[in-house]
Amino acid sequence: MVMSRQVRADFDATSLVVYQAYAPAIAEPALREGRFVAPFSFGRMTWVKPSFRWLMHRSDWGRKAGQERVLAVRISRSGFEHALGRAVSTEGSVAGAAVHVQWDPERSLRGAALNHYSIQVGIGRELIRTFNDEWIVGITDLTPLVRRVAGLLKDGRAAQAQRLLPAEKPYPLPAPLARRVGADG
Repeated sequence: MVMSRQVRADFDATSLVVYQAYAPAIAEPALREGRFVAPFSFGRMTWVKPSFRWLMHRSDWGRKAGQERVLAVRISRSGFEHALGRAVSTEGSVAGAAVHVQWDPERSLRGAALNHYSIQVGIGRELIRTFNDEWIVGITDLTPLVRRVAGLLKDGRAAQAQRLLPAEKPYPLPAPLARRVGADG
């Protein structure tokens, strides 16, 4: 069976949410300033994920060291699409690419691989300041929500947990961008 590749995100007419998990030392100043500031590193790639469940899988529901704080970073759609327009798939040669795109199996609430892929976007040093200074619309701390959902799952209350997840729907990528990143048309 061929697994589909479709960008799914929480978005509105002008922006979308990408998720990241950081240590408190990075998250707290970012929340206070509404953008990333020291000790955030502008010298390395930062990966953003439009899929909340994929980040929960990756960060073990905010329990991994250095990923204890889960942030919803709302960015402009124009910035996101600009990044995708510069993207190179990690399946090929990425040397010198400003943006990397990687597709991984989407995850269920309990971490099982689903039958479709979720996109991750790696924003490189060349664009990281633009991401931070021009694309970010706002940053929200989702850590309390993450703890609540994880607690409900632990207590066997998956249906209640599911209702608390951010609403994600197919993101309407323009056809040239969909082809560039390998998304289903």
